Amino acid sequence: MRIAFFNPQGNFDPHDSYWTSHPDFGGQLVYVKEVATAMASLGIKVDIFTRRIEDPQWPEFSSKIDHYPGVSNLNIVRINFGGKKFLPKEKLWPYLKEYVKGIEKFYQSEGEMPDFVTGHYGDGGISAAMFASITNIPYSFTAHSLGAQKMDKLHVTKQNIEEMDTKYNFSTRIQAERTAMKYSSFNVVSTSMERFEQYSHQLYKGWISVEEDEKFKVIPPGVNLKIFNEHSSAQDEQMEKRLENVVAKYATSSRIDLPLIILSSRIEQKKNHISALKAYLNDEWLKNHANFLIVVRGMKNVYEEYKNLEENEKNVLSEMVNLIQKEKAEDRVFFIQANGQNELASLYRIASKKKSIFCNPALYEPFGLSIIEAMACGLPVVATKNGGPSEILKESGQEYGVLVNPEVPSEIAKGFTELLKNVDVYLTFQRKALMRVKEKYTWNATAQGYLKAINEAKAPFKKPEIPNFFWEGKLAPTLNL
Repeated sequence: MRIAFFNPQGNFDPHDSYWTSHPDFGGQLVYVKEVATAMASLGIKVDIFTRRIEDPQWPEFSSKIDHYPGVSNLNIVRINFGGKKFLPKEKLWPYLKEYVKGIEKFYQSEGEMPDFVTGHYGDGGISAAMFASITNIPYSFTAHSLGAQKMDKLHVTKQNIEEMDTKYNFSTRIQAERTAMKYSSFNVVSTSMERFEQYSHQLYKGWISVEEDEKFKVIPPGVNLKIFNEHSSAQDEQMEKRLENVVAKYATSSRIDLPLIILSSRIEQKKNHISALKAYLNDEWLKNHANFLIVVRGMKNVYEEYKNLEENEKNVLSEMVNLIQKEKAEDRVFFIQANGQNELASLYRIASKKKSIFCNPALYEPFGLSIIEAMACGLPVVATKNGGPSEILKESGQEYGVLVNPEVPSEIAKGFTELLKNVDVYLTFQRKALMRVKEKYTWNATAQGYLKAINEAKAPFKKPEIPNFFWEGKLAPTLNL
């Protein structure tokens, strides 16, 4: 069997360049790489299709074919489309015809076509539908996140839709998602909540029904247990010294061994760092018995460097820095640089020895990959109740972590103290977290879920009807809200 992964945005290379340090290099790339790698390990021939970039500032993505070291059966195939320079994902929509035609040409040169295509995000989904319309090869659609929910969060209305389209291309994205979900063999969701809450949005009404069981497959993402695990690595000692230096720079030695409350996600408003920080700073017991640690990428000194960042990240960090300084909490709230998964895993392991906890306070979290990565390293979790974490941390009456309302700092603080005040409670949740990941959230299980769904797909193939503007290299007409 040969399976193709369509992922036009971001990029893939053997060194996972720019992961977590750029908005287009986030969790979606981790997901695609890990599922594809797991499939390849099962003997499936896999191709990941992304974009070729010939730009001195992005030298990692110039070759046409690439591979991951030690992984057989897997090609990273870079297609020429949209010019040579790097383009953010919002700018790729008019060039997807070139992408699809480039993939068709690649397979023609190979002398065989894939048996099945998986399309990722709206641009990968519509590309899979376009490819199906000219090859009759079925596909699945994994949205990762849907445009309608982002529109709601940004309060898009009839009055501002044209303005918002200029920046985000919501009209084009929604039409891409509608087409992709309608004609797919099945749509992959990480949780049943994702199916019923996101796909039931009025903007998708008439294109898909959440009541159609055969159109949805719940396949949770996994975690790379070769990296995220509770077993010490050579890098742990270096990370431990880095952490000690960070604390010692601002605090007395008495705080070095205190438990940590760790936040690790992109610095942006919706991730809601500020509510967790307020929860900590408003609780005297927490301030005296734990340190608060915020993971950042690409910054050695946040206090000196945050003003040089892009607007969104700068605004969030500015708010945090101002609050920390107002509360004179520089000696208990710390920033640490952790670049890449290996460093992050080391930090989590060091933290678990201090009986620390991980926090994901996002206003809404579609799934929560960061949660299971932390759990795999032995960190109990306090997480938002909104979205995927509610299914990761609770099932069949069993609790595997603490769920909280992310908009109520006092409730977040209560979650922190529940785990940190009682050693027996902490150890129980630590054990349950490790068990939960190993039993349900591995990438091998995710790959097996895809293969099972592909083999069981019963819906007859229906040739997709692609809106003309995708073939014409144009953006969609403005949505009629």
